Amino acid sequence: MGWFTACVLFVLIWWTVLFAVLPFWTRPVADAVEENGGWRGAPERPLLLRKLVATTIVAAIIWGGSVALIQSPYFSFRAMASKMTDD
Repeated sequence: MGWFTACVLFVLIWWTVLFAVLPFWTRPVADAVEENGGWRGAPERPLLLRKLVATTIVAAIIWGGSVALIQSPYFSFRAMASKMTDD
């Protein structure tokens, strides 16, 4: 796997994990008033920095496992494909 493919894989994993992490640690605003920017579904404190750090850590762990799996000699799509065509 080249460096560009590894970077693209990390970005895809990071965005997927971000959407999984966004709902954590959120509480809706109790009394949303329209004048105060008030949509009731918006969180009171979004804690975006915490979520970005958590996303990066989880994505790095998943990415490391994915790279290890892709480069593993025990699980190779090319080897499986060549075995299927040899039959």
